Amino acid sequence: MGARYTAAAAFLDFRAAVPRVNTLTVELGSRSYPILIGSGLLTRADLLARHIPGRDLLLVTNTTVGPLYAAALKQGLGDRRIVEVSLPDGEAHKTLATVSRMLDVLVANRFSRDCTVVALGGGVVGDMAGFAAACYQRGVAYVQVPTTLLAQVDSSVGGKTGVNHPGGKNLIGAFHQPSAVVADTDTLKTLPPRELRAGLAEVIKYGLIDDAALFVWLEENMERLLAHDPDALTHVIRRSCEIKASIVGRDEREQGDRALLNLGHTFGHALESATGYTKWLHGEAVGAGLLMAATMSHEAGLLSAEMVERLRRLLERTGLPTEERSLTPDTVLEHMRIDKKVKSGRIRLVLLRSIGASFVTADYPDDALRRTLEAHLG
Repeated sequence: MGARYTAAAAFLDFRAAVPRVNTLTVELGSRSYPILIGSGLLTRADLLARHIPGRDLLLVTNTTVGPLYAAALKQGLGDRRIVEVSLPDGEAHKTLATVSRMLDVLVANRFSRDCTVVALGGGVVGDMAGFAAACYQRGVAYVQVPTTLLAQVDSSVGGKTGVNHPGGKNLIGAFHQPSAVVADTDTLKTLPPRELRAGLAEVIKYGLIDDAALFVWLEENMERLLAHDPDALTHVIRRSCEIKASIVGRDEREQGDRALLNLGHTFGHALESATGYTKWLHGEAVGAGLLMAATMSHEAGLLSAEMVERLRRLLERTGLPTEERSLTPDTVLEHMRIDKKVKSGRIRLVLLRSIGASFVTADYPDDALRRTLEAHLG
């Protein structure tokens, strides 16, 4: 009796010691998949066995993340054939040539259609690994293991994969949904402050497009997030994923509501491509783009000046840049014109009626766009 009691007590103690896993689902019928958020997930062999399929795995990471987390993940993956590819770090390497390198490895190692590509890294790694998975043998499974805040709240969810082109951001790619997203919040402990701030831009975006209460919460708790408070970070990761999962579930291929997720991105992508993908982190460009979208909304008579200033103050408290004086309005406008959201030669923008209320339109005064660009550029 005593021995059985001790064993049971030990089991309960073990269960209590296992960190809680927040689980959400992206509802896409037969292609639905879970988003797992929690501490210590990289070494949870039981969890990884359930959610990462396949005997043969291509582990894609980069020269920054790999030395930090690849060994722990491989140990958690157990006795499988794992081939690792380490890519150079940075948006400048998000190219077809880099994807071709991954495809060469898959072919050289005779991976079949039942293999799985595992993306361990930030948004660049996830986008490229997912695109390689979409292309190889017309589509194989892949799992996102995001290690940056931006990837955990945004780019790892939704199945957008692809690479940049000198003419524009993410112009080459495919929709290819992952089998799972495994977001280990412990990886954020090694995230540089600049990368953390860049990820918070995407969180601010979610408040602007769909959740005024989240925006207010960010105004009240930004210092906790910048200090890497684990509870605060888990809260914004979960809430951001809830919003994105809901939108993607309604509109997987961006025929309607999903375009709202591009708030600030048409401006931001133009900043990135016009500076050769070397000056701005993606999240930084999105942050500046958010303020430009708010300014545009004000110039079009939709949003009050007070709301624009609230956003400016929040971005500045986050430590995000809000302008780019080395570029002219004409240069940025030219890059905006080749954005994926252009239809019939008209740039479509996501604008705001208020915080938490956004919409997509191509019906706006051209002089409002010109005034917006002049206010933030040149």
